[in-house]
Amino acid sequence: MKKSFVILTFLTPLLFAGMITVPLWLSSLKDDTQKHIVVIDKTNSYSKVLKSNETYFFDFVNKPVDEVRKSSTESKEFTALLLISDDLAKNPKAAALYSEEQVNMELKGYISGLLNNYVEQQKLASYNIPNLKEMVEQSRSNIEIPTIKWGNDGKEQLGSAELALGIGMVSAFIIYMFIFIYGAQVMAGVVQEKTSRIVEVIISSVKPFELMMGKIIGIALVGLTQILLWVVLTTTISYVASRFLGTNIDLGTITDANQAGMGMQAVPEGGIQNILHLLNGFDLFKIFFLFIVYFLGGYLLYASLFAAVGSAVDSETDTQQFSLPLTLPIVFAIYAAIYSAQNPDGPFAIWCSMIPFTSPIVMMVRLPYGVPAYQIVISLTILILSFIGTTWMAGKIYRTGILMYGKKVTWSELWKWLRY
Repeated sequence: MKKSFVILTFLTPLLFAGMITVPLWLSSLKDDTQKHIVVIDKTNSYSKVLKSNETYFFDFVNKPVDEVRKSSTESKEFTALLLISDDLAKNPKAAALYSEEQVNMELKGYISGLLNNYVEQQKLASYNIPNLKEMVEQSRSNIEIPTIKWGNDGKEQLGSAELALGIGMVSAFIIYMFIFIYGAQVMAGVVQEKTSRIVEVIISSVKPFELMMGKIIGIALVGLTQILLWVVLTTTISYVASRFLGTNIDLGTITDANQAGMGMQAVPEGGIQNILHLLNGFDLFKIFFLFIVYFLGGYLLYASLFAAVGSAVDSETDTQQFSLPLTLPIVFAIYAAIYSAQNPDGPFAIWCSMIPFTSPIVMMVRLPYGVPAYQIVISLTILILSFIGTTWMAGKIYRTGILMYGKKVTWSELWKWLRY
């Protein structure tokens, strides 16, 4: 009901879209300022190697380093000083780059690339083997292995391990954030109602368990609505902004599957076309359906516990001692998801996708790679039973704690409430 909530709902997609499009737009802008690089080459061998371009201007001088540094301190006339004190083919550490401020990776990489290529050519020429350079160039290869999935009907579909990782991690992170943000809202709402004594009026009309479940489900629906709006608005704004700014998210060209001898059609060129083509290799309906199920299952599991914590304390400052044991499994789950992405069929990933406190996050990482149906059934069964159990426990704590004031609750006290 707050204006800030409505504003945040529509402002957040702008922030998300800005995080996507602004870096792309900024990366497309070029710095017209030419950087001045002073070179002191004591070997007099690299003047033809370090070639100036529109971005970098190499100025070879024959002066002591201290003199050049003094002039730079006084006039700030160059960006960096490159000192080459010996033959780099014999002494690879004979080059150093000096500057008043930290040199960026682009400048360092450009200079290193030029010098490395030159030294490599020198070493190849020293072997005195005819056409050695051409043979080395021909021997180099850039192998890109497409991943082909076999469907149940025998059809072949181009897949992508990178896209599977992206889908899994984004889904897991959304659930992680949802549990944290909206679970904390449930706890804060319970504490607010308890401290303002509003709950005493509400309890006269409904049962404590009904009040707790109503709050949990209500915030869940609000959260789903908000996230759905975020997804739709972020996608729309990002598309419009990319068109307006003239940028395009390109994940790189995908190797033609015909080269792999699979007899498939070529992947269309362009980043968006590649993504759409690769998405056909995933069962998106299954992933989306299970995302909603795990989304709700994980939230309901933790939200009931957060509600129980909120009912047992008198202020938000007192929630820390009880909420820490709840947040640690959530934090562990996101780390488990990161490690499980490297080996989605390993024992660690399988067990973490079965444990109810980590399964909603870890299972989302495994789903794009393919999970046996029996594992999904077992995982969901355990999650549902755990949710029912935690809800029953939270209900007993909520029923007693919601009307208790002025008493510091301990873990032993909570255990007594469970046995009432």
